[in-house]
Amino acid sequence: MNTESFGEVTRREALCRAGTGLGMLGLMALLDDGGMLAPKAQAGDAAGVRTSLNPLAPRPPHFPAKVKHVVHIYLNGGPSQVDTFDPKPLLKKYEGKTLPTGNLTTERKTGSALPSPFRFQKHGQSGIEVSELFARTAAHIDDMCIIRSMHANTPNHEQSMRLMNCGDERLSRPSMGAWVTYGLGAENQNLPGFIAMCPGLPVADVSNWRSAFLPGVFQGTYIDTRRSRVDELVENIKNGAVARSDQRDQLDALLELNRIHQRGRSEDDALEARISSFELAFRMQTAAAEAFDVSREPARVLEEYGPGVQARQLLIARRLLERGVRFVQLYHGDVQPWDSHDHILENHRNLAKECDQAIAAFLCDLKRLGLFEETLVVCGGEFGRTPAVEMVNGQPGMGRDHNHWGFSVWLAGGGVKGGVVHGATDEFGYRAVEKPVHVHDLHATILHLLGFDHTRLTYRYAGRDFRLTDVHGEIVRDILA
Repeated sequence: MNTESFGEVTRREALCRAGTGLGMLGLMALLDDGGMLAPKAQAGDAAGVRTSLNPLAPRPPHFPAKVKHVVHIYLNGGPSQVDTFDPKPLLKKYEGKTLPTGNLTTERKTGSALPSPFRFQKHGQSGIEVSELFARTAAHIDDMCIIRSMHANTPNHEQSMRLMNCGDERLSRPSMGAWVTYGLGAENQNLPGFIAMCPGLPVADVSNWRSAFLPGVFQGTYIDTRRSRVDELVENIKNGAVARSDQRDQLDALLELNRIHQRGRSEDDALEARISSFELAFRMQTAAAEAFDVSREPARVLEEYGPGVQARQLLIARRLLERGVRFVQLYHGDVQPWDSHDHILENHRNLAKECDQAIAAFLCDLKRLGLFEETLVVCGGEFGRTPAVEMVNGQPGMGRDHNHWGFSVWLAGGGVKGGVVHGATDEFGYRAVEKPVHVHDLHATILHLLGFDHTRLTYRYAGRDFRLTDVHGEIVRDILA
């Protein structure tokens, strides 16, 4: 027998086929009414049936959702809560003095109180105080919920980034965007369901949007926004040597060969992800070129968003939402730009200037286009910063250390109460003391707004049912509309 022939089988394959023949009788019981196989690793998940031919097909969540899309504006590096959305006037009284409550343990040594150099002002009918750094964003304060009582586990970038993005600070687990696309699929089959944009790479780089043990098709598509031309943003999007019709013929032939190769490898999720990636890349040639090309926008819109990479990212995000992309992450810059250990006055002012106008324009656009109520916007970093000054060579500097004990994150959009403040840090802004919200709680709330019971959106791996919130997480019901 020619064991290399497509038309014949080896003795090993023959025995395998014989052994699975009786198993097919039991397999029929797993077929749903439409003839689709129930998902093999979706323990407890009632989000619908997934087929191997299209793992990104749209699926309903566990219950009616408040929103369909998430935009995560990630201020990577850790913005200071006491300089942005959590005013602490008492710091001025203790300027240059030791805080009476003492300093909490963070990554580096800290000293006396450092009052904010920025002016706070009340905005909107709610009268919520916001720093001058985000004066334009604050025009939308009556549509925003400020969580001032966020807290995490460690004062280190890598661990806190993993926790915020993947629900586990130690191991690289599936990212939040991957869980969302796993549960809901994609609305637009010509674009990825999960896109992560960053001018460079953040700390812990691609682990922030990976799929880990989830099938690879659910991982985020990374876009390096230091580039501006569409054919550079999405590399190899066009083939200048082969006509589109010829490409389709080539892909059809390749798909047929891949399916033959896959017949005895149905459990290989990586293989299915690779096959799906060829098809998505082909469809993206037209869809991506149109979606990422902000030059198609009227001059008025470009002016409203303002100049710079972050403005362009937010405008692209709006265009992606219009086209049904589920989850969009926008990292502010390379590595950790908000990590202001020194010169916080100049650093935070410049960084806020790069995004404040664009965030305000983005929220206006969502409302104008009728997308606001179906989109959840989340903005914040992996932790905050200390209200006490960081010591530099034994002397007080002009910056703040990392602070995971208490920080701020804001949300806006469908299903979220507007014009409210949830929770509080202590009188100096060090620790979350009133209605504390852990990162697991934030994740549980985001999934709830998308229509999921976070305890049931699971995936069986290595003999255990994993979920984004691990074994934790409580929905923050006080902020739900």
